[in-house]
Amino acid sequence: MSSGLLALLDDVAAIAKVAAASIDDVAGMAAKAGVKSAGVLIDDAAVTPRYVVGFTADRELPIIRRIAVGSLKNKLIFLLPAALVLALLAPWAITPLLMLGGLYLCFEGAEKVAQMAGFGQDHAKPDTTGPGAGTPKALEDRRVQGAIRTDFILSAEIMALTLASIPAEAGFAERAAVLAIVGVGVTMAVYGAVALIVKADDFGVHLATRQTVTPLGPASQALGRGIVTAMPGFLKLLTIVGTLAMLWVGGGILIHGLAVLGWAGPEHLQHAISHAAADAVGGWAGAAAGWLANALTAFVLGLAVGLALIPLVDRTLAPLAARIGGSGGH
Repeated sequence: MSSGLLALLDDVAAIAKVAAASIDDVAGMAAKAGVKSAGVLIDDAAVTPRYVVGFTADRELPIIRRIAVGSLKNKLIFLLPAALVLALLAPWAITPLLMLGGLYLCFEGAEKVAQMAGFGQDHAKPDTTGPGAGTPKALEDRRVQGAIRTDFILSAEIMALTLASIPAEAGFAERAAVLAIVGVGVTMAVYGAVALIVKADDFGVHLATRQTVTPLGPASQALGRGIVTAMPGFLKLLTIVGTLAMLWVGGGILIHGLAVLGWAGPEHLQHAISHAAADAVGGWAGAAAGWLANALTAFVLGLAVGLALIPLVDRTLAPLAARIGGSGGH
């Protein structure tokens, strides 16, 4: 009896170890995918605050919550099942689809660079026209719907990056778990950060105008004024960082995708530049120099591809899409 119980306990312990190892694998794959999605996440966090511009403070968080719920639906209801079906039936299509997403990132990043340089069109401006646009409720609905449509594209890229980072030998359940963890995690991270960014100026105003007799009163008021003063510059910096990250990630996706499809020349060149930079600097800073050179190479390629795509999209694809859809837009 005791030997049977010990054998059962051994079996339970073995199963627990396997389960723990599986959880560790899923967590590791999810963390790796999250890192690869960093460029898309930064851009998402930089773009979303503009959707609450023009609304009263009491509507800002509800609008962000509605967009976050829509983002979760995009990832978990539509994109996660599609990714699982794709991995089962057409795994060969993952790299081409990922490269299409990379082209989108390059185009969006290059378009923002063009706007910063003083030329190019702002296709990302929220739509404030149309029937009922003057009604706050109608305007809010339009903004939320526009944000969710934009999020769908970014979410698709995040899920594609996640799917591509999962080893081919991973099982169906592991893939589903990693995709779900990344989908929920990045949504909470992005829209939690957006909520903090949007309400930071209100918090600063609260501190700056609060009347208090405590010794920390003047310090808190100064902190509040500092937050209010710093927020416009912070948002501009976040936009710049998001743009750079989009081009870096997009270029990197294209380089890796070309290597997977059989043209390894750009990837070999990137590695050669990275190794040369690391060797030239040497010492403890060599690794950082190599990483920077690697990222810079991807950024330059992403910018070049994106700039080449701008006239193609503006003069051919956007008018074609407008004719098909019966309305203007990107």
